[in-house]
Amino acid sequence: MGDDKISNIKQWAVEDRPREKMMLKGPGALSNAELLAILIGSGTRDESAVDLSMKILKNASNNLNELGKKSANELQKLKGIGEAKAITIMAALELGRRRKHEEALERKNISCSTDAFNYFHPLVADLPTEEFWVLYLNRANVIIESSRISSGGVSGTVIDNKIILRRGIEILASSVVLCHNHPSGNPAPSKQDREITDKIKKAAELLDIKVIDHIIVADNTYLSFADEGIL
Repeated sequence: MGDDKISNIKQWAVEDRPREKMMLKGPGALSNAELLAILIGSGTRDESAVDLSMKILKNASNNLNELGKKSANELQKLKGIGEAKAITIMAALELGRRRKHEEALERKNISCSTDAFNYFHPLVADLPTEEFWVLYLNRANVIIESSRISSGGVSGTVIDNKIILRRGIEILASSVVLCHNHPSGNPAPSKQDREITDKIKKAAELLDIKVIDHIIVADNTYLSFADEGIL
């Protein structure tokens, strides 16, 4: 590395160092790379922590949702990222997910598909494989509880209607919202998605439980069976 190349953050102007910049201007003034640089703490001999963070983000298409899908092993494939840094990144992103979920929990009434999406998004949006969830509601459409029914592969998961409905009966749910994610990023329902929804809906009706929606989450977008008129 040439002597004219500055890669050590300590050599930067104070207002350009991520930590000092946060103290002076607040976290909102920092870029994603600068925030990530604070987490990883240091770079390599050839690049600063910010440079390394930019490389990490580039590897995730400069998308935090994509970064959140990466495992520790995938992160460690990048030069300069060891186990400790990989775990730190994963922990920070998980805290972000949990914060978003807790914000959704504060809005306990589900009045539209957007409410359901806001609830489920932090739970399933970043997952590399499909998961199927059920939100159980009372007569006022207030959340009683949510439950992950199954998790599976990239293109599907196995659903057991008996598990869904048994729990609904146990907690006296009046209605349910179904949800699963599409890791592909395409929210369009498959033929299997439609068949599963119809099967659960018909079985639930026999027990006086109404399926009010099925939400397919795909990254930052979603499809609502109810909104599309296919429920």
